[in-house]
Amino acid sequence: MNGAKLREKLSRGECVSMLTSHYASPGHAVRLTELGADSIFLDCEHGTWSFEDVRLTAQAIRGAGGAAIVRPDCHQRSLLIRYLNAGADGLMVPMIDTVEQARAVVDAVRYGCHADHEKRLVIGMIETLEAIDGIDALLAVEGIDVFFIGPGDLSQNMGYPPAPPFGQPRPQPVIDKVGEAVAKIRAAGKVAGTLATADELPFWQSRGVQFFYVHSDPFLRAGMSEIVRLLVAE
Repeated sequence: MNGAKLREKLSRGECVSMLTSHYASPGHAVRLTELGADSIFLDCEHGTWSFEDVRLTAQAIRGAGGAAIVRPDCHQRSLLIRYLNAGADGLMVPMIDTVEQARAVVDAVRYGCHADHEKRLVIGMIETLEAIDGIDALLAVEGIDVFFIGPGDLSQNMGYPPAPPFGQPRPQPVIDKVGEAVAKIRAAGKVAGTLATADELPFWQSRGVQFFYVHSDPFLRAGMSEIVRLLVAE
């Protein structure tokens, strides 16, 4: 499993990229890996990935040298274990608000992968004001490799839309809250992660974020817009 490769890279202070293909497509996932993505996000919370999709795509991603990170739609123990058994190199578990939830996720990974849990990356998603207010206690939980601040759900939790209009920044209060959480994560000697656009990435990198979730759709949108512009100009 390639989760260990990601952990080693993070332990050296390097950054790790996680790209989402937006489609249940092994071919697209492999192509993103070939182009340099460290890991590929298989979103089973909002996406259409089946267990068989996860199994086949994870194998393909590893064959290309990358890692498959699966986001389940809940904390259900049996669900986490099934994704691990299907070949996930790591789990990115949403809505971790309490110490009890964080410990339960770690326990499920260690139970489901008794012989090789150290080869899987465990990412806890911090997505509410409650979680950020209690983040010091969460940071004390051993076994969470990355504390990931999810700005979309955090925005909603703070009363804003989940995503700003294309090309626009998030509301400043959300950015400030993400920054507050990142600072606490780094001060505790832990790895911080967040979602970032290409424009935002240098800002968060300068603040110590190491794990970056990046959507591939903006690159497709920008490329296609340029093609359309050129064709219309002709």
